[in-house]
Amino acid sequence: MAGNSLGTQFRITTWGESHGPAVGVVIDGCPAGIELDEKKIQKRLDKRRVGQSAITSQRQEPDEARILSGVFEGKTTGAPIQIEIENKDADSSSYDKIKNVFRPGHADFTYIKKYGIRDHRGGGRSSARETACRVAGGAVAREFLKTQGIYVFAHTVQVSHIKATKFDASVIEKNDVRCADEVAAKKMVERILEVRKDGDSVGGIIEVRGIGVPAGLGEPVFDKINADLAKALMSINAVKGVEIGSGFSAVELTGSEHNDPMRIRGAKPAFLTNHSGGIDGGISNGNKIVARIALKPTPSILKEQQTLDINEKETTITVEGRHDPCVVPRAVPVAEAMMLVTLADHLLRNRSAKV
Repeated sequence: MAGNSLGTQFRITTWGESHGPAVGVVIDGCPAGIELDEKKIQKRLDKRRVGQSAITSQRQEPDEARILSGVFEGKTTGAPIQIEIENKDADSSSYDKIKNVFRPGHADFTYIKKYGIRDHRGGGRSSARETACRVAGGAVAREFLKTQGIYVFAHTVQVSHIKATKFDASVIEKNDVRCADEVAAKKMVERILEVRKDGDSVGGIIEVRGIGVPAGLGEPVFDKINADLAKALMSINAVKGVEIGSGFSAVELTGSEHNDPMRIRGAKPAFLTNHSGGIDGGISNGNKIVARIALKPTPSILKEQQTLDINEKETTITVEGRHDPCVVPRAVPVAEAMMLVTLADHLLRNRSAKV
């Protein structure tokens, strides 16, 4: 199966299935000498793992990271880094009941059409379980970017119809939805619990920011940093839309309103606004990189839905098992990982741009 790798100079390749023995990632191109241990990776995985609260799946996976290669005496060696995460609480019984029926909104039908075979146990390779591998790869990229003064974080800005109207970074990790608006966060949790009780689900929007990114990253014309970032973010399960900077709201502005005026501040070029999201002409301009992703409602719901079976006969389905009523909170660290990997890749690629 092609398409399992992301990046050019800093490259991650994920492997494994939702209900197989393990999932994992191979990171190639990480520079030697970066301080790295399993605790640093675990800290990030703990933010994505299941069973964190009443609004997440109750599957109990500890997501314990095990470094198999590429690290010696607490530092990266320059060799490929392989990280393994065991699946310890996989329960395929609920999926055995519907193995011959396509789940609406999932990759069941499309995988059959592409490969002629599919792993019905939680979706196999198409499961969001794969995103644990991305978070592990992003954790490695984070440690490298720290040495360059670059930091990435994400937060929830909308769940269902509820939008955050304030930003306080200090409260992001103090509520179950990882929202920077404490009041909105409470309403978001209430909404998620409401739809869960009804056997349904909701989606939302996550914003991810890159701080300290230097000007000059990006490879025009086809490998623009915004193009690669959009691809990385769009590859996340459940993502149906990506915008950078002002995004779709840019159509409501005039050119004079949308352009980011430049001045000198502290003897350095600076922008008075950031409608561009930190990127001009496919190259980072030194401002904050800002992107947002829209995630659809979780397709696995208890409500009865119309569908087809493997013989393409009409039928209905009710999806049982342990599923998130809203994937947004656990997707926050995944969004961070995708920006981290993209920035690490472009930072290394940029080293050959000029003498």
